[in-house]
Amino acid sequence: MTIFLDSAGSSLPPREVLDEVVGHLRREAEVGGYVAARERADDLEAGYGVFAELLGARPDEVAFTDSATRSWLTAFDAVPLAAGDRVLFSEAEYAGTAIPILRRAREVGATAEAVPSDAFGQIDVDALKGMLDERVKLVSLVHVPTNSGLVNPAREVAEAAHAVGALVLLDACQSIGQLPVRADELGVDLIAGTGRKWLRGPRGTGVLVVRREAAARMRPRLVDLHSAEWVSPDEIRLRDDARVYEIWESSVADRLGLIAAARYALAKGIDVIEREVGERAQRLRDGLSALPGVTVRDPGVRKAGLVTFTVDGVAAADVRDRLARDGVTVTVSVASSTLLDMTRRGLDEVVRASPHYFVEPAQVDQAVAAVSRCAR
Repeated sequence: MTIFLDSAGSSLPPREVLDEVVGHLRREAEVGGYVAARERADDLEAGYGVFAELLGARPDEVAFTDSATRSWLTAFDAVPLAAGDRVLFSEAEYAGTAIPILRRAREVGATAEAVPSDAFGQIDVDALKGMLDERVKLVSLVHVPTNSGLVNPAREVAEAAHAVGALVLLDACQSIGQLPVRADELGVDLIAGTGRKWLRGPRGTGVLVVRREAAARMRPRLVDLHSAEWVSPDEIRLRDDARVYEIWESSVADRLGLIAAARYALAKGIDVIEREVGERAQRLRDGLSALPGVTVRDPGVRKAGLVTFTVDGVAAADVRDRLARDGVTVTVSVASSTLLDMTRRGLDEVVRASPHYFVEPAQVDQAVAAVSRCAR
């Protein structure tokens, strides 16, 4: 039996999600995609309310996409930027978002600047406050990075950014489904997330929250006949809700699976999930820390369910492959994925293990034993 420690990559969906996706695909094979979609129109519509409950937003502030990347890019593209404007981001920024920030800033004549980390590895809020001025239009913040277990202080960042009128775009790719992520509590303007990781939904699904206060300042450009209406030969009318960030075509089966995953998480309780994931992650960190030649690499004051480590003298990919032969699934994070943070910490790569609540404590101990064999 596999010990699955890669929910930070793509988690294992529960039976309810699998049945929803497969069942709808079968229905499409019977009556066609359009008819099958119309049959589930009420369930699809209800999904906006489900995610509004999960993410502390209004249903009209929720949009669905095909990935966290698509959600983030669509939102970022709609933030007005001009010459002389500034975009700030943390050192834990993921390459998938840092690259478009740097490229667009260069194209429009804006500047993109990294906010230093504090002694604990999280974004330095005091340093951020010293960098903020009226030219800062956006602060991009990774809630939980892809290469460690730290949790960045989103609410404090939002409060500081709003003092100068900047928008805050939260990359919640690694936090939705394992931690409480609520727009109304964190105070952020935009949230981008995925279904496939801690939420245990299908691949190819994502969600975007655009709060009403921020929507009035945004300029969505990537629109089609779903997000806008062609009302006269030379005139269009954009939707006035977050669905302006959606496009017409999508996988209905996967969307239904994503909604089922959110319902499943809400039924279990996000607070329960956070506690159980945290317990397993801490058990794993404690076990790994006791092994000679193994170093746990997670910074941060508050830690999430990602556990990263290195083994002396053994490449991360070799550790991953050896563990796979022992039935333990982990993955590797390399420096290019979070260049500034990894460079600052002097790391080229780390092994990433991410136990979800469905991983039994005894399995965590078995995984530690398997790592100990790699370290010999």
